[in-house]
Amino acid sequence: MSKRKMTISPETPLDEIESHLAGTLKPVAPPKGFVQHLRARIHLPHRAEIAIRLRDWQTLALVFGGVISGGLVILTLARAMFHLFGRRNVG
Repeated sequence: MSKRKMTISPETPLDEIESHLAGTLKPVAPPKGFVQHLRARIHLPHRAEIAIRLRDWQTLALVFGGVISGGLVILTLARAMFHLFGRRNVG
């Protein structure tokens, strides 16, 4: 496999760079068995099932509360780290 180097100067036109990259970057297709295996493992629920899950307000409230609580914990830890390590005066 021969590798050719392209020297790029500020005067090099963009068309030349694009054509060089187009020849360098080739699309690679995955094996067919791999794609079939992934399609079998990935399961997207039907629209009706998604709608039923969104109508369950208790679970939705629990998820929303968990996300907000997690964000507050991360924010509190970040502020604590800033106050502990960010205020050191060097010099």
